[in-house]
Amino acid sequence: MDSATSTLPEPLWRRHDFRLLLGGRLVSQLGDSLQFLALPLLVIALTGSSTQAGILLGLQTVVHLAFGLLAGALVDRWDRKATMIWCEIGRGSLTATIPVAAMVGTLGMPQLYAVAVLNGVLSTLFGAANSSALPNIVPSRDLPAALGTLGAMSNALRIAGAAVAGTTYAVSRMLPFAFNVVSFLASAASLRAIRTDFQQVRVAAPGSPRALLTDIGRGLAWLWHKPVIRTLALLDAADGLRYGAGYLLIIILAQELHANPTQVGTVFASAGVGALLGSLIAPALARRFPLGVLSMTMLWAEALAFPFYAVAPTWWLLSLVAFAESVVSPVYNVALDSYRLAVTPDALRGRVTSAVEALTTGGAAIGTMASGTLIALLGTTTLTLILAGWLTLLALAATLSTTVRTARATE
Repeated sequence: MDSATSTLPEPLWRRHDFRLLLGGRLVSQLGDSLQFLALPLLVIALTGSSTQAGILLGLQTVVHLAFGLLAGALVDRWDRKATMIWCEIGRGSLTATIPVAAMVGTLGMPQLYAVAVLNGVLSTLFGAANSSALPNIVPSRDLPAALGTLGAMSNALRIAGAAVAGTTYAVSRMLPFAFNVVSFLASAASLRAIRTDFQQVRVAAPGSPRALLTDIGRGLAWLWHKPVIRTLALLDAADGLRYGAGYLLIIILAQELHANPTQVGTVFASAGVGALLGSLIAPALARRFPLGVLSMTMLWAEALAFPFYAVAPTWWLLSLVAFAESVVSPVYNVALDSYRLAVTPDALRGRVTSAVEALTTGGAAIGTMASGTLIALLGTTTLTLILAGWLTLLALAATLSTTVRTARATE
């Protein structure tokens, strides 16, 4: 009896290091959500230009695309825990320059652009190290539960963050930035308290630019020779085009239904509630159904739901569509991320994760940049139906792919 009891797996919530990782990430994400709203408002207050606000928000995506592969190679060489701690300290220090400069009357756009670029570099490094470290903190069997928990908490913050952000900015323009500084430092302290090693033992490698390029090439070659991960990454990148274009499209559709800003926010809050529900049920479904089935189900569900954006007669029905469409994606993402993290060797995990994220982020960025022009040229209804057709083609491609249909928890 004692022997059997001692071998039972420890519940995820009782894992000291996972609780620290989760707590630090949530505090940091709350700070980020406050700053994400406050930053464009601050830029508009300083310059009166929404264009400059958009450029500033887009800089981090540009940095991620330009630096992502190199960041993956670096975190596969460096100590992940130290990298994450110093990234948090660095981001906190950079963010602190904003309220300090405002206090002394020297805050201007050159500083905000510099902070955005440098924070983008540190955020890319942190993200690569963070994703790569998780399988060393929880065992493979607990990855779906861990990813589902992280996703659920993140989506809950996404729902509540907008209201909190508006309130803090109304109290003081600099309060969201000051809070974010504290959140970065709290995250660093939480990471410092984790006892588990964030990576396996590594052999020292040369640090020359050629050696780094060779490392990146090895990561890409490993990814290319894994048909399940490669095929699903390409499908996700193609789906990202629709996701990026859909953000502005849904805003315009809501405005055409005479939704006020609060009601537009409600539409996206409904999507957040759907994503939260998906994250909560994801671990159970990821354990029960094969990865390929979840992939095909997600794409077909999106393809069938998306046309309803074009025919919803009121903003609250638009909210219902957003809710329904957002449930399935987190389920698939938890299953795919658990699979990829489990099968990728620890020494390659940063490079593989960064390559996949570069593909999906790039697809979303292209869709976002093209969306305004496409709406102007085609109109919202036509573009909605075209994107629904695109999703249908992706769902058909997944269904006809033997690689996708047979994808399971192990290769």
